Amino acid sequence: MIKINDTITIEDWEITESFMRSSGPGGQHVNKVSSAVELRFEAERSPNLSSFVKTRLRKIAGRKWTKDGALIITAEKHRLQPLNRALAVEKLIALITEATKRPKYRIKTRPTKASQRRRIDSKTKRGQIKALRGKVNDN
Repeated sequence: MIKINDTITIEDWEITESFMRSSGPGGQHVNKVSSAVELRFEAERSPNLSSFVKTRLRKIAGRKWTKDGALIITAEKHRLQPLNRALAVEKLIALITEATKRPKYRIKTRPTKASQRRRIDSKTKRGQIKALRGKVNDN
């Protein structure tokens, strides 16, 4: 059982782990040991996540979200399987924690007339400076 926060806990049946050979450095050892972890979390079927968290999680996860509503996280940073398992769980906790936060509501604002005027004035002044950089006529 994994505890995300005070209200959300993930049961063991919701997570499946599979192990595969990791890419990257490791010499001959990398071809023998399955140290990479693929963690599959059945997010859509999870009774502990609210519908709001599920929709946010789907948006945040992007390509990690499958069509059947599972979240797939891979970890192959370390050369040891236990460290990769812990890293995958940390990634899952971070994603779910991010999904619980409500996004800040942005209030659309318009620039003031004075700020628009200042902007245009500075642009014309800059244009005049650049116009003076032309060639000098020797008449």
